[in-house]
Amino acid sequence: MFKTNALRPSLKTVLKTSTVAGLTAVMLSTGIPAAITQSFAAAVKVEAPQVPSFANVVDAVSPAVVSVRVQSRANPVSEDASNGFSFDFGGRGLDELPDDHPLKRFFKEFGGPNGDKHADRDHGPRDGKPGRLRPTSQGSGFFISEDGYLVTNNHVVSDGSAFTIILNDGTELDAKLIGKDSRTDLAVLKVDDKRKFTYVNWADDSKVRVGDWVVAVGNPFGLGGTVTSGIISARGRDIGSGPYDDYLQVDAAVNRGNSGGPTFNLNGEVVGINTAIFSPSGGNVGIAFAIPASVAKDVVTDLMKDGEVSRGWLGVQIQPVDRDVAESLGLAEASGALVVEPQAGSPGEKAGIKKGDVITAVNGDTIKGPRELARKIALMRPGTSVDVALWRDGKAESVKLEVGSLPADTKEASVPDQQQQEEQPSSEKALADLGVTVTPSDDGNGVMISSVDPDSDASDRGLKEGQKIVSVNNQEVKSADDILKVIEAAKKDGRTKALFQIEADNASRFVALPISQG
Repeated sequence: MFKTNALRPSLKTVLKTSTVAGLTAVMLSTGIPAAITQSFAAAVKVEAPQVPSFANVVDAVSPAVVSVRVQSRANPVSEDASNGFSFDFGGRGLDELPDDHPLKRFFKEFGGPNGDKHADRDHGPRDGKPGRLRPTSQGSGFFISEDGYLVTNNHVVSDGSAFTIILNDGTELDAKLIGKDSRTDLAVLKVDDKRKFTYVNWADDSKVRVGDWVVAVGNPFGLGGTVTSGIISARGRDIGSGPYDDYLQVDAAVNRGNSGGPTFNLNGEVVGINTAIFSPSGGNVGIAFAIPASVAKDVVTDLMKDGEVSRGWLGVQIQPVDRDVAESLGLAEASGALVVEPQAGSPGEKAGIKKGDVITAVNGDTIKGPRELARKIALMRPGTSVDVALWRDGKAESVKLEVGSLPADTKEASVPDQQQQEEQPSSEKALADLGVTVTPSDDGNGVMISSVDPDSDASDRGLKEGQKIVSVNNQEVKSADDILKVIEAAKKDGRTKALFQIEADNASRFVALPISQG
């Protein structure tokens, strides 16, 4: 007996038959075989938006940027655990590591990285001979001429005896120091070689705007040529490093070893020289400072020509004019540079500039503050004749003088420290409205502050016991009565503040104190 299932075609047979039939139908209807392909998923691909690339700039400028290796002749340290070797471990030297630290035990036992216990014995002076050269620092620099002049930071080379520059391709060449300037932290080196070096030009940084793209190239942590990018974050930054502070602030990653390296605009021109960073950790946090090209260009030109920088000099100690000082002097606005003391024999003193004068303009250009005055005078050649506008005793005056030459860095003349004065109750007198008590000075110049009310304006403005009041409203005082007379005269003129000249710690400054109208 037959089973009916045996007569049914299998599913596989049906599908196969249907497929063949379908292909036959296609061929019959078109007259040509139809294309048969299998379908697969495509790989992910995103069309990225076109963004600026720094590659062209980097390719062009990299050969001009170098690493600077500095060596100096240093005396060996005492032959203790370090045996003369100097290392830095997270901000600590080898001597500061615990005695049981494995690295300290290693160097104490073996004397040096090669296990030679006498490795350091010939590193310092012996028999009157100079010490052996040792690596002391490493930074960055860049060529500014095809014949081998290059720029770096003064703090990179300041203690060096020998200098080596490493080119982008790894070539090492000796260099010599042409000149350095501590006031702007710039230095110039020279490589004597027959080859022509790739060099870069200065940018016009007056056209640099906050928000412009910049590229920093240097040698961070001794890694070799490294490129980072960012923007100009701010202009005219004063970080307290010197009288000519006028830094560009950039947020490109700048670290130790980038010092002396250039910051470029997108045209491959140097807009600044990396010189400092702000960082609580010692590494990059996005706040770096570069010397503007306009400052560096003039200094570098002088260093290449003479090996030193020739700057103009007035010879006056100055401080800012705040609102209180302006009010005490009758100035309409808080601007200018207040003369604390003209130096003896200086151009300013010879021209008749006095303490308490406010310098408001030079050659007709308004002076907003001490930094602007310092930079303007520094850029003038010694011997230049200038007109200096002053505010003195409530009216405008002017003097003509010849700019001098700024002396080399020297230490201030030492004077005996001022000791705290012994109390002299019979001669002390309280200036109740001011919150101070004074006594005549032993040298007859000014009065000594013997006490300060902690709740007074005088205390708020930094007056302390042991400081000296030299003058009030530019009039010398030698007693409390002298001070009171000057204050009374100021009250009659309708003044609400008086200007006190204070001497302390071998320095002088002006402080404006409110005076009672009662």
